[in-house]
Amino acid sequence: MPRRTTIPQTVRVQVLTEAGYRCAVPTCRSILALDIHHIVPVAENGPNEPGNLLVLCPTCHALFTRGTIHRDSIYTWKSILVSLGNAFDQPSVDDLLFLDSPNIGDLGVSGDGVLKFSRLVAAGLVTFELAIQNGPLLVYTVTLTDKGQGIVSAWKSGNRQAVEDAIAADPSQITPSRKLRFEP
Repeated sequence: MPRRTTIPQTVRVQVLTEAGYRCAVPTCRSILALDIHHIVPVAENGPNEPGNLLVLCPTCHALFTRGTIHRDSIYTWKSILVSLGNAFDQPSVDDLLFLDSPNIGDLGVSGDGVLKFSRLVAAGLVTFELAIQNGPLLVYTVTLTDKGQGIVSAWKSGNRQAVEDAIAADPSQITPSRKLRFEP
């Protein structure tokens, strides 16, 4: 049986940074205590390399160990973190999950607040439109597109095929599926 060795600090920092110092499970995202999980276990010769490591909170780590979280979900969450991490900055990844939150409601934000979502707009995951203009008062509607909604839903499901299908969705078919109100 292979011997477990200490994960080098530089590798730990790289994996933690990739996950935004949060649990990689998109429905968890805990920040209080974090474990480094081997995707391919050490017992199966899984290396201490960033591509084989994923950040999980102790609860999600235990759920995986008990078989509640499937290995395929772990692979899926790692691939999404790598993909989104290479495409967007960490706040944009957080914003994508934030826009999908069921308890979001209306938010008061200056008109410039829409710029917060510019990277996601450019990627076709979010769209916006001017809803009301009353003198200097501007109200925007920011919308998670079907593609954005599909990617987040697939990410949360941990289903690799669903993620592939969501990423491959035809961008010309992007339509608003969820609206949030932003006011100055």
